[in-house]
Amino acid sequence: MKIRFLVLGKTHEPFFRLAEDKYISRLGHYVNFERQELPDVKHGGQLGMEQLKRKEGQTILSLTKEDDFLVLLDEKGEELNSLQFSTWLEKKFHASARRITFCIGGAFGFSEEVYQRSNAKISLSKMTFSHQLVRTIFLEQLYRACTIMKGEKYHHE
Repeated sequence: MKIRFLVLGKTHEPFFRLAEDKYISRLGHYVNFERQELPDVKHGGQLGMEQLKRKEGQTILSLTKEDDFLVLLDEKGEELNSLQFSTWLEKKFHASARRITFCIGGAFGFSEEVYQRSNAKISLSKMTFSHQLVRTIFLEQLYRACTIMKGEKYHHE
């Protein structure tokens, strides 16, 4: 199974990048994993919120294949604990040979077109986090889910 992680913009803080790289390296032992950074919209600060979401959405959709299983990491998504996420992910692995694409939207969320195209939405928390921190949180949870599936001792419950 291949997992792709789409993120808008670069990780600017070196300590976040180190943490991301740590989990990406670990994930390589479990899944075929790819992180893809999408460039920020040029002159995005001059656009209104809806225009910006639409432009970001066009970029996301242009990189999403028809058979991708697109999962939005979104505050409106389903809340799962780590065990539930692991079970959810394992079911997706067995249900399809398609690539699973997880995506973090821009500061204002996703365009309506991206919401309509998505196959699932998952919330990482009711709390709000910076986009850079969310990347690290998600990667750690993805790694945790993989270790749970393999019966390894990373997760304690």
